[in-house]
Amino acid sequence: MNNYKKLNVNQSARIELHDELQLTGAEISINFLPAGASVPFVHSHKQNEEIYAILEGCGKTVINGETVSLSAGDWLRISPSANRQFFTSENKGLKYICIQVKENSLEGYTQSDAVIIE
Repeated sequence: MNNYKKLNVNQSARIELHDELQLTGAEISINFLPAGASVPFVHSHKQNEEIYAILEGCGKTVINGETVSLSAGDWLRISPSANRQFFTSENKGLKYICIQVKENSLEGYTQSDAVIIE
């Protein structure tokens, strides 16, 4: 069994990487909404916080009734229980990555989780 899995992602409206990369600690999706579109539902989560990286375009999200503007370069973390929905601007689409992880599950990171080999 390999210690890695590589995937090349094409330009589709949405791809979830959980199954494709055999992820065991996170769900990652790459999403594209065209101009004038929206995620067609309001949602929250039971356990997972979501981290959004806005790659291209602009739009907004409504989180528990509060409107937050979004543009390329923005990063956003949303608590599991918060209600959210995403919208693009009328003339620009929105390309973003969404990372879902269980809230409060991070035990080590960067240098505290690394093992120096040489």
